[in-house]
Amino acid sequence: MNIRKAVHAGYCWGVERALDIVTDTAVAHPGETVRTLGPIIHNPHVVQSLEEQGVHSVNDLQELSTGDTVIIRTHGVPPETYTQAKAQGLNVVDATCPLVTLVQNKAKQLVQEGYHLVIFGNPNHPEVIGTIGHAGGKATVIQSPSDVANASFPKRVGVVVQTTQEIELLASFLAALAPRCKELKIFNTICNPTIERQEAARELAREVEVVIVVGGKNSSNTRHLAEVCREEGAVAHHIEDADELDPTWVKGRTNVGVTAGASTPGWLMDQVIERIQSIGEAA
Repeated sequence: MNIRKAVHAGYCWGVERALDIVTDTAVAHPGETVRTLGPIIHNPHVVQSLEEQGVHSVNDLQELSTGDTVIIRTHGVPPETYTQAKAQGLNVVDATCPLVTLVQNKAKQLVQEGYHLVIFGNPNHPEVIGTIGHAGGKATVIQSPSDVANASFPKRVGVVVQTTQEIELLASFLAALAPRCKELKIFNTICNPTIERQEAARELAREVEVVIVVGGKNSSNTRHLAEVCREEGAVAHHIEDADELDPTWVKGRTNVGVTAGASTPGWLMDQVIERIQSIGEAA
């Protein structure tokens, strides 16, 4: 069995930066309450590891007390969250990915320029929710190119994109949207690490029979990796860890590919590769 790993896979620099911020903050506040607002990234294993180090996540600022430290997750939050945290007397540490901050700033720019803001992304994703807040609370969110037909748009439309979207879906969305607008301004804010991982996954999928995609089930960018692999004709299975690997998926296969989302640590990917190797050796 030939096991191939995608050229670009696993942690992106934004995730590594956020985890470094969490670690440094915990070290700087020994014995104090340090919490992340929501999971710092979308990977249950990483979140559990942080909890074992004493850094838990909370879903609401009301769970914290004056003097506690709250870390803003990589996906960002609306401006009112910062205001509320400061009003509660919390120490705020911002771990928002700079590329998410870029989306927020571009969204604000479009609104200031008089465009109706359209966000191509998942309306329930924290990044999109935060972006809407930074843009003043008004935006049309389109999740799928097919949703364009059921939405109404004014003459001037400005577009930003959730950083983890699939580039091919964006192209389809814009093709559907353009005829509906008189003036259209677009900022392609899909981040480079996402694009690199999708392109590497496509290349891998063309050369193997099955691709194992490793990452959190709640990770948007990981789910998109599985989707692009299937688009290339490969069988793709999305798992969170080696324990979820079904031996029948890889038994008898000559070429097996492995990739991982931007919030997946390298050691999880290594464990999956080792499990696949053991299955191949036992066959």
